[in-house]
Amino acid sequence: MLLALLFSASLSGCSGESGAAQKVIVTGSTTLMPIAEVAAEMYHEEHPETEVLVSGGGSSTGIESVSNGSSDIGTSSRELKDEELNLGLVDTPVAFDAIAVIVHPDNPVRALTTMQVRSIYAGVITNWSELGGPDLEIGLVNRDEASGTREAFKKIVMDDAAFDVGAVILPGTGQVRAVVSDVPGAIGYISLGFVNDDVRAVAIDGVEPSEEAVVAGTYPVQRTLHFFTLGEPQGAAAQYIEYVLSPAVQDVIVRDAGFIPITAKEVSGG
Repeated sequence: MLLALLFSASLSGCSGESGAAQKVIVTGSTTLMPIAEVAAEMYHEEHPETEVLVSGGGSSTGIESVSNGSSDIGTSSRELKDEELNLGLVDTPVAFDAIAVIVHPDNPVRALTTMQVRSIYAGVITNWSELGGPDLEIGLVNRDEASGTREAFKKIVMDDAAFDVGAVILPGTGQVRAVVSDVPGAIGYISLGFVNDDVRAVAIDGVEPSEEAVVAGTYPVQRTLHFFTLGEPQGAAAQYIEYVLSPAVQDVIVRDAGFIPITAKEVSGG
């Protein structure tokens, strides 16, 4: 009888493990976290058997973690680098975004050219008076090297020019916004979806960052946001990605986060 009970308990334990919640691990871009986290909560409500765990760390962290198998999905706000192209990663674009160059709300400079922004971040222009603003030293705020936003900004804006090593380096979008909102002479860059009343986005080459400008292709500093998987997405990870691409997320969560749905350019004919 005792053996029978133990055997029964053992079977019961195995059944419980097989029926336990599936886990999908999502790691990477802090830019994409507002989409990934809210979508994860919504997906879990509809599919309680699946738990989606979302964390940040930056785009490079996401790409590395999905490549080595420690994550099911690596989120990235940049394209793959040349040395990452042979990792066997499959790209699922999930949204479009603009990178906004931000200044303190009291800064009177409202527009810059791409060349001026490049010169600022290269340390060539160091005072706002050189740009028609006050006699005030420019406080450079940059992202760390794991950031997909930094990589995209470097590729689009810097055009092989080196960043000024005197810039303050911060690990996240929220920190960049907080510093710029606090320091009158500061300048930074963040995803358009994170711009609020604490900072002001400047026009670049005469174009304000907006969904309309991104869809039309007129705003010069824009990018695609990615979910990467090691090979074609499978199982619960594939189902979660499909959910992120559904109207429930694209038309509501993506827009609420300040991003542009992946279908927007297709709809507009862009």
